[in-house]
Amino acid sequence: MNTFGNYLRFTSFGESHGVMVGGVLDGCPAGLVLDMEAINDELRRRRPGHSSLSSMRKESDSVEFVSGLFQGVTTGAPIAFFIKNEDCHPQDYERMKDMFRPSHADYTYLMKYGVRDYRGGGRSSARETATRVVAGAIAKQWLSKWGIKIQAYTSQIGHIALEKDYKEYDLDSVAANPVCCPLPEKAMLMQDLIEQVKNEGDAIGGTITCVIANLPVGLGSPVFAKLQAQLAWAMLSINAVKGFEYGSGFQCVDKKASELNDAFCMEKGRVRTQTNFSGGIQGGISNGEDVYFRVAIKPTPSISKPQNTVSVQGEECVLQAKGRHDPCIVPRAIPVVEAMAALVIADAMKQRLTEQ
Repeated sequence: MNTFGNYLRFTSFGESHGVMVGGVLDGCPAGLVLDMEAINDELRRRRPGHSSLSSMRKESDSVEFVSGLFQGVTTGAPIAFFIKNEDCHPQDYERMKDMFRPSHADYTYLMKYGVRDYRGGGRSSARETATRVVAGAIAKQWLSKWGIKIQAYTSQIGHIALEKDYKEYDLDSVAANPVCCPLPEKAMLMQDLIEQVKNEGDAIGGTITCVIANLPVGLGSPVFAKLQAQLAWAMLSINAVKGFEYGSGFQCVDKKASELNDAFCMEKGRVRTQTNFSGGIQGGISNGEDVYFRVAIKPTPSISKPQNTVSVQGEECVLQAKGRHDPCIVPRAIPVVEAMAALVIADAMKQRLTEQ
């Protein structure tokens, strides 16, 4: 399953320490003038070495397109692109190539395929997500034709969390600090916590909230192709994501229906809901309100603290990871969350246009 989507299909390829990572986006409509700087901006948000809170791996993450474009305009043909891996340190993994890193895919990959790329996890590395960001950036530009906007932000790091509704924050300000939190005072506390954990040789997780605004009514389908199910599939395919909730989510369990039902009303000649506990989706179909969801990101499992493990030969041993690792992956995961959300919505929009 290296391909995602039905009407807009994205296939990624490449490994963490291979020559390159890349992708093919098939089904993108012709005639879309691509803003290359906007694509590079998305990559800059994700790339390592961006701040002291991320891995010090230095990658320019410059994307090169090899098909599907003519003079910067999409032709309707498959859009193929690649990003060269420039700062590989495979030697960092030589001393632990025969050890199963705790909470990584080392053991399961070897058991399933009989072979694994131990250099940074190979295909299972988050390096692969750079390709998703490119495809998602293209999808974002196509969706902007309908005014559809996708914004994500850090809503929690460790025990430090934002308590208010997303509408209470200026989401356009998230790039103003390294943790991408829209509340400056909370951002400072989050940054201090990440620095503290980093100095301890450990890592910490958090949550990302994503908001999709200006959707039309009618995206998604009942039963197996519910819009929230497609978003959940997309989010849970991202490295380190451990949970997904939309709308009122798990907070609904101690509420009564009378407290959570979204009453309908008329506003400027269209049907609206007075509240949005449904998260913009009812019966698996978008209702025209904002779609919003949260994803839980686990702590990066590569830490410098000693950890008990087992070798490929079946011997118990102690692993102390070396190399360049993120003490908190949450800020760098934000553009990936937005990209996957964009691919889901663009796929649904293409389906809607095809069915009309």
